[in-house]
Amino acid sequence: MPAYMIIAAKIADRDAFVDGYGKAAAELVARFGGRYVLRAPGAKLLEGGFGDGASVVISEWPDKDAAVRFWNSPEYAEVKKLRDGLAECQVLLIEGELSGV
Repeated sequence: MPAYMIIAAKIADRDAFVDGYGKAAAELVARFGGRYVLRAPGAKLLEGGFGDGASVVISEWPDKDAAVRFWNSPEYAEVKKLRDGLAECQVLLIEGELSGV
């Protein structure tokens, strides 16, 4: 069953974030079998305490295990350091089929 990683990020320096972390993470996502479904800035918070103006990234994975392998990989641990001081992130992982609803 496919899995979806959903990230909401408050980014302090968008150019530095995209040029460093964004490019390196995109290469790893593809290498580990994921693909981006959505990458967009400017989320509007309707409820809760995090996310107004955030960038949102949704990636699709073959299954939850594939996403976890990516997330826990030594390669991603190195890439993740590139966002230090540039972004505050919330990351969710959920498994399920997309519905036509």
